[in-house]
Amino acid sequence: MEERARLLEIIRQRSYEEREITLTSGRKSTFYIDGKQTTLDPEGAYLAGRVFFRMIKGRAEAVGGPTLGADPIVTAVALTSYQENHPIAAFIIRKEPKGHGKGLWIEGDKALKKGAKVAIIEDVVTTGGSLLKAIKVAEDHGLKVVQTLALVDREEGGKEQLAEAGYTLEAVFTRGEITGK
Repeated sequence: MEERARLLEIIRQRSYEEREITLTSGRKSTFYIDGKQTTLDPEGAYLAGRVFFRMIKGRAEAVGGPTLGADPIVTAVALTSYQENHPIAAFIIRKEPKGHGKGLWIEGDKALKKGAKVAIIEDVVTTGGSLLKAIKVAEDHGLKVVQTLALVDREEGGKEQLAEAGYTLEAVFTRGEITGK
C-alpha cells in the first residue's frame, strides 16, 4: 500500500473519534482528531516522517513546531532525513520559556543559525493559533519560516488565518479526507 494511503488508514483507526469535545481553541466540536495517537505509533511515526520529509526536502534546513503535537513529527522527519542522507535538524518550541537555566523557548537551538530556513509543523490545525505562535517564536529567534505544515487541517479557518498572516498551510490530510464527508 502506498505510504500516504496507509497513513490515512492509521489516522482513521487511531486518531479520529466522533464525540463531543472542547478544542484548544475553546470551540466545541462533534469530532476529535488526536494526531499523537498516529505519530506516536511506530508505523505512523515512520510514515509521517517519510511523508513530511518529502514535503520539506530541499526547502528547509530545519523542522520544528509547538510542543507537544509537533514533537514526534519533527523527530520522525529528522530520523528519516538522516537515513536519506539529507539531514534536516529538528527543534521544539515550548509553550513558554523554560523557567530555569537559559530560559529557552526553543529546544535544539544549537543546530539553528540566524536566518536558517525552517518548516513549522503541527499535528492538527483548527484555527492556526498554535502555528502562528510558533512562527512568531521562530522568527523572533532569527529563523526564516519558509513552510507551515500540518498532518491534518480540520478545515475550520486555520488555513485562512495563516494566509492572512502571509503563510501557506500545507496539510497532508484535510478533515474531509479523513471523514469522507
